Amino acid sequence: MTRRLFQLRAFQCLAFLSILTSGIVSAASAPSIGAKRAIVIDYDSGRILFEKNAHDRCAVASTQKLLTALCVLDAGSLKDKVTVVETDTYVEPTKVYIKPGETYTRYDLLQALMVKSGNDVARALARDVSGSQANFCHYMNQKAVQMGMRNSHFCNPHGLTEKGQYSTAYDVAILARNAYSRRTIRDMVSNKGYYFQHPGGTRKYLKNTNRLLKSLSFCNGMKTGTTNASGRCLVSSGTYKGRTAIVVCLGATSSTIWTDSEKLLRWALGL
Repeated sequence: MTRRLFQLRAFQCLAFLSILTSGIVSAASAPSIGAKRAIVIDYDSGRILFEKNAHDRCAVASTQKLLTALCVLDAGSLKDKVTVVETDTYVEPTKVYIKPGETYTRYDLLQALMVKSGNDVARALARDVSGSQANFCHYMNQKAVQMGMRNSHFCNPHGLTEKGQYSTAYDVAILARNAYSRRTIRDMVSNKGYYFQHPGGTRKYLKNTNRLLKSLSFCNGMKTGTTNASGRCLVSSGTYKGRTAIVVCLGATSSTIWTDSEKLLRWALGL
């Protein structure tokens, strides 16, 4: 049986729902990978090219920040101002080190979220959009269901391990395809690095956590993630000769995540 992800408009969000049809295309020729769970899709058609344990529930770490980004985009203008409060900083380990009292635009924080994966900016955006972390998580779960992510539940905006929080490679592929459809997110996740401007005048270079952006000319995104519970995770996208593929690898190791993702991207794009 093959699977296709189809497109519709609902609640002002571009959503791709999944339905079952016939066999997985050319899966027998796919490279061997070490990641515990993976899926490869053609972006334009949504066709699944390869999958491995794609419906297993697991922690997905910071890859779920793609959902946080979609929620922020659909919540209002990115020009809106966000003033940091102390509770926004109550998180570790990856931080941009925003400080209480500092004011940024949502755009400023969203870019730092996508490039550097700052957990503090995730909390600041969540609070600003929904008033509290709990309210934002409710928003995330509504958005996930709306997009057809039927096997996911989110408890925070950053992806650090929390009881009751899970997704699947299949659902993350739906999320990634939706995120890639938004030009703002595409531009941010393809950015290899930039200087983040603090209000006091300090500038800090934020390097993208996705190493494939530097090593592969055709790679243009998307999001890394790692916790003890999730292992190494990467959602990667690439475009070659007008064709775009999205690869989700979950539960890999530090020594395999980059090679797994590169091999699947090259295979999907015929390189």
